[in-house]
This record gives sequence, C-alpha cells and structure tokens, in this order.
Amino acid sequence: MIRNNAHKYSVSAMCAVLEIKRSTYYYQINLDATSQRKTEDMALSKEIERIFKESRNNYGTRKIKRELLKLDKPKRASRRLISRIMRALGLVSNYTVAQFKPNKSCSNEALVKNELQREFIQEKELAVVVSDLTYVRVSGKWHYVCLLVDLFNREIIGPSVGESKTASLFYKALASISANLNNIQMFHTDRGKEFDNKLIDDALEIFNIQRSLSMKECPYDNAVAEATFKVFKTEFANQANFSAVDQLEIELNDYVHWFNNIRIHGTLGYLTPTEFKLQPI
Repeated sequence: MIRNNAHKYSVSAMCAVLEIKRSTYYYQINLDATSQRKTEDMALSKEIERIFKESRNNYGTRKIKRELLKLDKPKRASRRLISRIMRALGLVSNYTVAQFKPNKSCSNEALVKNELQREFIQEKELAVVVSDLTYVRVSGKWHYVCLLVDLFNREIIGPSVGESKTASLFYKALASISANLNNIQMFHTDRGKEFDNKLIDDALEIFNIQRSLSMKECPYDNAVAEATFKVFKTEFANQANFSAVDQLEIELNDYVHWFNNIRIHGTLGYLTPTEFKLQPI
C-alpha cells in the first residue's frame, strides 16, 4: 500500500497512520529487492552455463555477452559479471589450456611468389582459399587433418583426414568441396614441404587456380589459416580422444558443421560463416 501511494503521500505520514516503523518498511523493500536480484542472477547464471556448454566449452565472456543479447528476452551483463559467474560455476574455456607447438617441417623451395600479399579481406566467395595441415592423435598414432578455408567468410569448405602428412590430404580436401571448383581463383598456403607436390600443381592447373605461397618462415603471410588451426586445435583436436580414423572423420564433420553454422566469429561481426554469406549485398 505504502509503495503504491508513495507518489501521493509521504512515506513518513503513511507509516504513522498505519503504525509501522519506517525502518520496517525500508527493510522490506531491501529484502524484496535482494530477493528479486537473486532470482535474476540465478536466471542469468543458467543462461551463461547453457551458452557455454552449447559452445562446446569454448566461448569466453565477449561471445557469451553477445549471445545473451540474442535471447528472446535479452539479458544485459558486463563481461566482469559474466566472468565472476563463470568462476563461480567452474566454467573454464578450452582457450585457457596451454598449447603444444611442434617443430616445423622442411620448407617448400618452389619458385612461387606470395600473390596474396596479406589481402585477407575478400569481398567475393571463393576468391581466395587458404589451407594448412595439423596433427591429431588417433589410437596412439599421429594422423593429420587438412582444412580449406574461404577467406570471404572464414568458412571451412573442405576437410580431410589421413595417416600421412602428404599432398594427398589436400587433394582429398579439394574433392570434398561442394561448390564449383572452377570458381576458386587463388589457393594460398605456407611453404610447408607437404605442399610441394606435382599432385597439387596438376589439380590447380586443371581448375585454373592461381598458386600463392607465403614468404619463407613468415606465418603472418598465412595468418587466417594459422588462426583457424589454432581455433581448431583448441576447440576440437586437443579436447578429444580418438580410437579410430572413422571416429575422427565423423566428429570432424560434426565440428565443421558447428563451426560453419553455429559458432559465431568475432571477425565476422559475431555472425556465423553461413549467416555472413547470406547477408544481402
């Protein structure tokens, strides 16, 4: 009653009429506010935990904050508050785990220039495809994964798995692309020896794809592929144990689908690669 009529009468006067101490009234208000805040914090905690688990334990405070704003009833929370709730819930991102860095392979000495020149922002789909290889442990033995990435929207368009770190991995990844290969204009990689192979040269020549190689020992020339593989190893390869190649291939395809269609990317304005591609021109 007092709260509903506070705009008409003074709190002191109403408390006097009702023979209620002012301290009792304000105590109840504070109690109600505290109870409401606890309810809101519990709801926020549940949403943060849900978003984190649906991100496969990968999202940090920045992406969780973005996802909270996408809810039917958007929730606003500072990154500091989200961080505090994550600590309370014991939610630790995969990105906090230290990464193992293997020795680099021999250099590709082919006389191919860096045609890309770090022009990583492309305005046309399949204008430039970049690639690299990484390692995955399967039943106690090293296997390798090749990913082809479209610079236009950072989409993984061609994944492949193999027991050996050879050019056949690239050929297999190229064959898995659903798009018209004739639309690919340039293929860029670092100078890893595995990319120095006639099989690759022949495939690129068939589809009239221009070749481009990073400068020797300069990972910045292939920064997008390097960044994608860091994400891939952190979110996928380092978090799973594979007992067979078939299991790796199934889970890899599942991850690629999630990466392209569900995972939001900061470089794409917190859209998924698929959402970015479907934007009106």
